[in-house]
Amino acid sequence: MIDLAQPIINGLLLGGLYAVIALGLSTIFGIVRVVNLAHGDMVILGSYLSLAFCMWLGLNPLWTILLVAPIMFCVGFLIQSVLFNRVLGKGMEPPLLMAFGISIIVQNFLLLVFTSDARALKSDLSMMTISLGEINISLLYLLNFLIGLAVILGLRQFFRKTFLGRAIRAASDDVVAAKLVGANTSSIYAYAMGIAALTAAVAGVLVGMTFIFYPHTGPQYLIIAFGVVIIGGLGSIKGTLVGGFILAMAQLLGAHFFGPGYQLLCGYMVLLIVLAIRPNGIFGKA
Repeated sequence: MIDLAQPIINGLLLGGLYAVIALGLSTIFGIVRVVNLAHGDMVILGSYLSLAFCMWLGLNPLWTILLVAPIMFCVGFLIQSVLFNRVLGKGMEPPLLMAFGISIIVQNFLLLVFTSDARALKSDLSMMTISLGEINISLLYLLNFLIGLAVILGLRQFFRKTFLGRAIRAASDDVVAAKLVGANTSSIYAYAMGIAALTAAVAGVLVGMTFIFYPHTGPQYLIIAFGVVIIGGLGSIKGTLVGGFILAMAQLLGAHFFGPGYQLLCGYMVLLIVLAIRPNGIFGKA
């Protein structure tokens, strides 16, 4: 049982990171009904911005969240205002092509500026563990879990308690009704994309502290985000958290029982099982 407890605990902690990685993708789909194929690259852009601040200012990676998050909010706001809003309502293909183009631009920009070398956000936390008998808990994984949980709960309260949050929810529920009462849906969508990019910034810093990253790593995290939101249900914040736990647990338990080579296979086998039982995800609307 001790051997089984270790991957379960690691899976729960990793699930918190997976959830915050997927949060922006789920949020923007739930509000704008657009699948942002550039989301993974936005996460990695956050990692590289954090790296730049660490190099230039000598900051601890965690403190760079305070600088990276507002920058990424502005980036997301501008992307929605200048690009996505122009193609909304013109079918499914234009927003997808727009997002794909943004993904290519971000990857090549990072490649040009930072080269193709492997990068990581160095932190003393990566070597620290908490021992509970025979179980060792990575302090960095625990921190990822706590920050991810705080971001998700904070965003949920933002949508419930603030005027802007309620306006965003109203626009996502019924665009026509929101326009009839005078809501500027284009502006609301821009704020929503800014919030999604802000969560991607937090995820990017945590990813950079936990794993090695490259300019072309974005699609890898896009796939993880897709897995999480498909399991939990597109547009559901609660589902994103649960989906992160399920995908991470499936991967680590698969690696424990069958070997590391089966980690991804086991995770996406669980995804297929959830799709077969609940095609809209666990908390998705039928």
